[in-house]
Order: sequence, then C-alpha cells, then structure tokens
Amino acid sequence: RRSDIPLTNFRGIEIKSFSAEIARLALIIAEYQCNVLYLGQQEALADFLPLDTENWITRGNALRLDWLSICPPTGTRVRTKADDLLETSMDHAEVDFENEGGETFVCGNPPYLGFTWQSKMQKLEIKALLSGVSASSGFLDYIAGWFLKASEFLRSGGGTAVAFVSTNSICQGQSVPILWPVIFGMGVEINFAHTSFKWNNLASNNAGVTVVIVGLRNVEVSDKAVWALGGDGNVMKRVGPSITPYLTLGDQVIVRKLRKPISVCLAEMEFGNKPSDGGYLLLEDAELGRLSLTQEEIRRFIRRIYGSGDFINGGGRNCIWIEDEHLEQAENLPCLAKRIASVRAVRLASRDKGANALAKRAHQLKLMRIGESHTIVVPGVSSERRNFLPVGLVDRFSTLTNLAFGLYDAPIWNLAIIASQVHKLWIATVCGKLKTDYRYSNTLGWNTFPVPPLTEQNKSDLTRCAEGILLAREAHFPATIADLYDPEKMPEDLRAAHDRNDETLERIYIGRRFKNDTERLEKLFQLYTEMTEAEA
Repeated sequence: RRSDIPLTNFRGIEIKSFSAEIARLALIIAEYQCNVLYLGQQEALADFLPLDTENWITRGNALRLDWLSICPPTGTRVRTKADDLLETSMDHAEVDFENEGGETFVCGNPPYLGFTWQSKMQKLEIKALLSGVSASSGFLDYIAGWFLKASEFLRSGGGTAVAFVSTNSICQGQSVPILWPVIFGMGVEINFAHTSFKWNNLASNNAGVTVVIVGLRNVEVSDKAVWALGGDGNVMKRVGPSITPYLTLGDQVIVRKLRKPISVCLAEMEFGNKPSDGGYLLLEDAELGRLSLTQEEIRRFIRRIYGSGDFINGGGRNCIWIEDEHLEQAENLPCLAKRIASVRAVRLASRDKGANALAKRAHQLKLMRIGESHTIVVPGVSSERRNFLPVGLVDRFSTLTNLAFGLYDAPIWNLAIIASQVHKLWIATVCGKLKTDYRYSNTLGWNTFPVPPLTEQNKSDLTRCAEGILLAREAHFPATIADLYDPEKMPEDLRAAHDRNDETLERIYIGRRFKNDTERLEKLFQLYTEMTEAEA
C-alpha cells in the first residue's frame, strides 16, 4: 500500500542552505523506506528515482517568515514559492496546497542564544515580535522568539499544538514577566511540560545546557501534565488544571519585584554600600599598614568590607569609615585628609550629577549601611555547584559592598531560611541565573519569598538551626565558604546541620519533608498566590 501521507504534509523552516537540503533529502529517504516496507523493494526503487522535489522545507529565518503561509489552517489555500537552494537546478515550484487534515503540530529544537551573544539584528527581531504588546524585550533568550511566533500561529487557528525543547531561561527570572503575559494574552496556555534536565548528546560539540520541554495550545478545560526528574532520577508525572510559567502546577502566576517582604515576619534586606570613591576609601591590608594609624584610630575609622567573592573565598578589604561626628578628628590626620580630598576631586570631576552632590560628604561611601551588632550577608552571585546558598554572618566592625546584600541586625533565624533548600530553589526559579550561577535579588527573590506565619517556637527552632550551621563551620576554621561548600568535600557535620535546618523549615510548611523540588515549588507558588491576593 502506498503511503496516504504526502511529503508536503511535513513543513520545515531552516536558515542554512545545506541543512535545508539535507532535511528535504531525509524526507525522501523516509518515504522510500516506508515504500520498501509496504510496497516492496522493486516498486519502491521504481518510485524513488528521479528524486521528487515536491516537499516543503523552506529556507529562511523562522522569526521573519509568516508561518501561516508555510503551514495554513484547515480550508485555507496558500500559494507560496519556496526559495532556491545551493543554486542548483532543484528549484522548488510554486506549491498549491490545502490542509485537509485539520490538525497541525509544531515541534522543534530552536537555537539557544542568550541576550549577550545575540547580534544587533537578532535583538531587533525579538523586539519586533513584542512591538505593541510589551514595553520592553528585556534580556530574553533568542529562543523566546519561537514561543512568540508559535503563540501567534495558535491564535490564528493555524495549529493544534506546539512543543519546543528550550533553555530553561524562558521559565526563570526576568524572562517570565516579559514573555509569558504576552503569550497568555493571546489565549494560549501551557499544555504540558518537562522541568529542567541536562541536555547531553553524542555530537562533537556537545551543547551541555540545562533545558526544559514546553508544550503550548489554545486555552481549553482539561488536565495538564508536568513531568520532572525525581530524587532517584526516575521521571515523575503530576496532573492538574493549569501550569504556571515556572513549570509547576497552579495558576498562571507571575512573580514581580516588591519593595518590602511579602512575608511580614522576614527582616528587610538591602544592598551593601556602593563606594563611588575612585578607590580612595578602600584599602588593601598593606595600604592600611602604611597609614600608620593607632589601634584606637583603626577601631574608629576603619571597617572590614566584603563583596560576594571576598565573603565566599575568605578575602575582604578595609574601608575608611568616618561618621559625621568624627569628621573633624579624621581631617586632622594627614593620611585620611589626603584621601578625603582625592574622593572629593573624583566626584566633582564626574559627569554624573549625583556623584557631584556626593562630593559634599567625600569622607563617606555613597551608602553607609552597617549593623549595630551584626549583619547577615547574602552574596549577589554564587556558584550553582553548591547545594546551599552561601549565607553568613559578620560583626559590627564589618560592612558590605554593593555586590552583596545585608540584613542589618536581623534575627538570626532569617539566616536559617536563606540557607534552606526551599529558598535556594525559589531563587533559582524566580531570580534566574547569571550564566550558570545563582543570581540573588532582594526585590525579586527575598521580598517575594512566601513563608507561613511563624510562631515563637518556630523562630526558636530556626535560630538553633542557624546556630548549628555557624558552629559546624567554625569547627573547620580557617576553611572558607568555598572550601566548606564544595559538594565533593563538604564536612559531614555541616551537611547534617543543613539537613536538620531543611527538615525543621519544611515541617513548618507542610508538616513533613517535601518529596521533591516540584512539590516544593507548587507549595511556594500556592502560598505566594494567596499572599498577593490577600495584599490586593
């Protein structure tokens, strides 16, 4: 029996000439193989030559072509001339075709290209797709363009379902509030999804990326399915009425930045101090020694200052820290007066009016945030290799640069929350990543983090957990955060302290440990939705 499915039922868009030609040939070979099976070798060979060019793989840019002209909806007749390939005689004739089947399925593995690596033209292509529907294209991955084009195709009635393998960037961080409201606004929903997993293949240039699989279709009432890898590597399936853009079961919630913590029990988190000093208020240890200050002067005018890398790797510098009430005394010390004058000159020479205004207090950093008793430190960027976020504690003689966040004089149990698996997962999902590293945000990550109401007993339990983590670290002094949290070398007592912390916090959420990350996220988004609705 000859195949009932013509090759023209298979449509493709490929930007490279040779790849498009290979795709056409692959379809012809596939038809030949079917004919061998169902017609026999002799009939198949007779039908094979000469090669038929009547299949529809179009060479072109998928973000610029009209998908409807290539794959029309039911009952629509389209006449399109495909372009020539490789300048050969295999010119593709004008195609006159009507989609009689009534269903179109779109699938693909579009190109992975982050914002930084996109050409100017590629960035303009994404911007053009969002024109009139979104104020900004933000820092969307290039692959977002395929989701937008596919959603337009579904809205126009061109297709039944769409599925793409994609980098997980489209379901994390700032991509979500830019991309998904546009898609949902077209009347399109996520039909099914597979959460993040490592993509590996046998190609010489192995992609080595973390990907998701996302299916789209027009909105309809039915169960949706989410697949995820379990703790033992097995694939698990969960079913519900809808899927969030973060690929969890739940409403189509979009997490947006907040100025204050949505969980009223949490302390406020702020940036560290931006120097804006031309380097004159920051000192290496050797430079501090050359100032020849007395111990009393060092105690009054010098503070230890940490950025993300300093705190994680055990570095740190010194900074000149002069309160207004001590300014006159500081200016009487030539070594400090000279540096104050240099800062003033740098700020006055700046083209930034804000920097010019700061020249009036040239003895201070742009911000002067420091804890009266202690500061909980949260690095702005940290490696994804670690099983826990590198949170820690510094004393009242230490402060932070703007590369880290601080909870100044906050209750210690806040540290236990930041050190938990639940919070790390929220940050990874909502804040996204810088390359492959965790990128922390106070407004998007901490302020939006949903925590159930805590009793005094809960806070006491979490305080003990935080102290247990700090004491376990102290037992391995002078090992740094980087040393202690190397996943292959993490001390067992520290790992056990974190495990107790996770169990304590997760029992506060649901009375037991979560089964996996999918369950953790579903609970977090449920709480977030309830809290935002209550606030509204």
